[in-house]
Amino acid sequence: MLQAVPMSLPFLDRKEERERLSAALRSTEGVMMVLYGRRRCGKSRLLQEVLPARRSVYYVGDDRAGALQRVALAAEIARLLPGFAAVRYPDWESLLDRFWREAPRGAVLALDEFPSLVAADPALPSLLQKLVDRRPAKERPHLVICGSSQRLMQGLVLDRSAPLFGRAREILKIGPLPAGYVKSALALRDDVRSIEAFALWGGVPRYWELAAGFRGSLAAFEALALSPLGVLHDEPRRLLLDDVRDTAQPLSVLALIGAGCHRLSEIAGRLGKPATSLARPLASLVELGLVRRDLPFGSSLADSKRTLYRLADPFLRAWFRFVEPNHSRVEAGLVAKVAAEVEQSLSLHVSSVWEDLVREAVPRSKLCGKLWGVAASWWGPGLDRVPLEVDVVAESADRNEVLIGEVKWQDTVDWPREITALRRKAELLPLAKGRALRLAIWSKRAAPRPTRDVTFLTPRHVLAALR
Repeated sequence: MLQAVPMSLPFLDRKEERERLSAALRSTEGVMMVLYGRRRCGKSRLLQEVLPARRSVYYVGDDRAGALQRVALAAEIARLLPGFAAVRYPDWESLLDRFWREAPRGAVLALDEFPSLVAADPALPSLLQKLVDRRPAKERPHLVICGSSQRLMQGLVLDRSAPLFGRAREILKIGPLPAGYVKSALALRDDVRSIEAFALWGGVPRYWELAAGFRGSLAAFEALALSPLGVLHDEPRRLLLDDVRDTAQPLSVLALIGAGCHRLSEIAGRLGKPATSLARPLASLVELGLVRRDLPFGSSLADSKRTLYRLADPFLRAWFRFVEPNHSRVEAGLVAKVAAEVEQSLSLHVSSVWEDLVREAVPRSKLCGKLWGVAASWWGPGLDRVPLEVDVVAESADRNEVLIGEVKWQDTVDWPREITALRRKAELLPLAKGRALRLAIWSKRAAPRPTRDVTFLTPRHVLAALR
């Protein structure tokens, strides 16, 4: 299948980030700003939106030798300071020191993919620290540092031992966009299709751009991820390469979680390793935002025995569900056959993402006339000592009531049965005993009118909250 030409999306969301960066750039004193986060989430696009064109130097670091990068950076500076590139700079100190002295008031130096620059010259952070500290704030330019390697950015700027630690006025972690923007980004006609698209791409703007030129999300997933020629076919390994040297173990852990091994003991057993040896790798994946820890509502993070590990990103969840297990088949040219199988089983994958979106939307919505805290699922023995699972549990902001809900993604729902089952779960949920309850059901399609005690919601309500 031929791949569509990627479409350029309009700039979406990031309102707070833009306001904070713009306010810092309006300062009469030179300030330092840091942007970091996983690749393809729009850090560079955000910079291009906020940097003042007439007084900014924007440079993207790469893997070339330092001497070549200094030539390229000098050429960019020459757009602001004519003649700057006419001189050969033997080191970073001579180049940056001249820029610091000659840059006009309010000038901005934005160094994107900063870790690549540091790889060419590890002394660069210390040099920038001296330049930032040496001159009075009113006499120095603004400095923006940006990078996709979260581990390296932490070590270069955010760690207490880093030379640039404590110098930044703004430190922004740029993550995926909320689900509420996918409908307009992909020009989708209805809310159900929007949920299905988000289940495949998550909130990564670059994935949306790549998918926008296709006739449907499944066709896009087949061409971009399933096909060995697709630009996202090897995306998990590329993501990990930004932050880890050896991707073998992290990829194995992600694959096992994606295959349904959610407990630490299960993951360790499948890898043939003691559970204690996986504590640090799992913590690293959680820190990178690729894996999340799930606990029953009301449980403490210290309750490791009840912790479940899940893939946090919808695209990674789809990749490890559909691409990784079929690696040999797609390499053998059976892409279309695998794509047909994906279509048959897609609903189950979408339903898990739909549940996540519902829980994410609860604290952003006013439901049953109330504001609610963070929502989570709950599992454990009910009051009758029989195992019980509840999709959504949340406590009202005033802590007087408990919201209990179920999430459905079937095309048809036996409403009387589901309503009865929800009421029964509310009776058996231990933490709801003796408290005022609110019941809700989120469904794929239009639901019946609310009953006296149950509220019904659809993708329209969830997507509206997640903007």
